[in-house]
Amino acid sequence: MQFSVGVEYALHCLCYIGQERPVGVKELAAFQGISETYLSKMLTKLRKAGVVRSVSGVNGGYELTRPADEITFWDVVQAIEGSSPLFQCAEVRQNNIIVDKNNLPDAYCKEPCLIKVVMLEAEDRMRDYLRSKTIGWLMGEVRKKVDPKQLKDAEDYFKK
Repeated sequence: MQFSVGVEYALHCLCYIGQERPVGVKELAAFQGISETYLSKMLTKLRKAGVVRSVSGVNGGYELTRPADEITFWDVVQAIEGSSPLFQCAEVRQNNIIVDKNNLPDAYCKEPCLIKVVMLEAEDRMRDYLRSKTIGWLMGEVRKKVDPKQLKDAEDYFKK
């Protein structure tokens, strides 16, 4: 299992967008050293998922649609990666050489695949954990761990 780097960029962006005013794509892209085009795609996904909204005008950009404490990591993962299950069971057990594919035993077709059960349970636990972490939580942790001068410099950068 691997999330794209887009999830990481989106989470970082939401910390900056969570400030007092809308933040532009150009500012966010320059600050993080990535292309505006790439970041625009991430922000479009976040907008379509209802995580951010765009604000028009001279001081426009993106802002959060709800308080940072109500936006979870899982909201961001779903927006960027989609909502398909990570594990796709191909029912490999039904294709092995020792079973009659036209007359499968109950254990192969009426009982759930045990591998699928374990993998989906693992996904459920991961989703629950990611739902327990919010952008507000992340912003609070960053404030505790990052040098105050760096925080001030970042804040000043986005106030331009």
